[in-house]
Amino acid sequence: MRYFDYLSVEETEKLFYLAPAPFCNRSDKERLSHALGAALYMPATRPTIARDLSTGKHMGLTTVVIDLEDAVGDLKLEEAEASLVSQIRSLGEWASNGTIDPESLPLIFVRIRTPDQARRILEQLGETVALLTGLVFPKFDVSAGERYLELLSAYNEAKPPDRPTLYGMPILESAEIIYAETRRERLLGIKSLLDRYREYILNVRIGATDFSSLFGLRRKPDMTIYDIGVIRDCVADIVNLFGRAGSGYVISGPVWEYFKSDRVLKPQLRETPFQETAGREGLRLRMQYINKYVDGLIREVEMDKENGIVGKTIIHPTHICPVQALYTVTHEEYMDASHILASSGGEIGVVKSGYENKMNEIKPHLNWARRILIRSKIYGVLNENQNFTALLVR
Repeated sequence: MRYFDYLSVEETEKLFYLAPAPFCNRSDKERLSHALGAALYMPATRPTIARDLSTGKHMGLTTVVIDLEDAVGDLKLEEAEASLVSQIRSLGEWASNGTIDPESLPLIFVRIRTPDQARRILEQLGETVALLTGLVFPKFDVSAGERYLELLSAYNEAKPPDRPTLYGMPILESAEIIYAETRRERLLGIKSLLDRYREYILNVRIGATDFSSLFGLRRKPDMTIYDIGVIRDCVADIVNLFGRAGSGYVISGPVWEYFKSDRVLKPQLRETPFQETAGREGLRLRMQYINKYVDGLIREVEMDKENGIVGKTIIHPTHICPVQALYTVTHEEYMDASHILASSGGEIGVVKSGYENKMNEIKPHLNWARRILIRSKIYGVLNENQNFTALLVR
């Protein structure tokens, strides 16, 4: 599996200076942690999960989260668990008989409700757990988190060596984290816990919908989560603690929940990138994205990136392409990052950018450059004078 593998060889060569590299759930942790892209949620009660994933129903899908929590009613929980196990076993059967290549499947995660449910699901899946990349832990706190991570550690220590590592992804979304008087203590406690199990933590995810509900808030499609002050402040504290270069974690952004709504404010998508990419056809495409109310999502992903956040939870397949296109690396970013790393031997302190539009300071920009090069291997580097809209116009 690799990003944008639906493009032809000719399209790939036209768009990319460096094409995205392949990956799967057996890839190294650093690559996987940055590779989740647009993570599509599916309720575990959906009866076609195995077929949809094996046939590539959703173009470009690289990460799926099968949800046993909020997407499933309490009265349907037993049915959802049985359906989930059946769907994963079907994928395992097809992989065993050669019907599908397991490395072509999206990265598969299961969002579970309790540690007891997690243990039950792992036991029922048996060998087909190898098709999973990880478990997602909602409303993560220290008490339940300890049990989740003990279970995860025990599984990984006992599994056969040829099976891939099973990772955990905690979601920070509880009241104690968003409330100002308890935030610092809870975040420090969670950080201390995660550090003990760091080798099994793939992402730290932010659950802004639950945060918003505690204040009776909900962002409009014209707004981003960063426009809601109380959420913005909490996200800043999470990034401050968990996103530090050298000792932090990859942080993924909160869900974008709109796929249709009534517009009030001016669209965020500028005409110029679309027009430069595809002329009148590009402008028509821009209007289609505005009509789909995706432009707010695009602006929020841009804000995520500026705050050091990589990846986005989504609830609709139309969001896959815009989110993942935004995580491609521009030619200018790649050249700057490569130049900074090549000049980090200690002989140079500052150097003019190859694009001659900025100064690159070697030490201050070194961590940024490293992150850019990690992203470049996963999402690819666009050709000079190309931008993300080129991946939308096809």
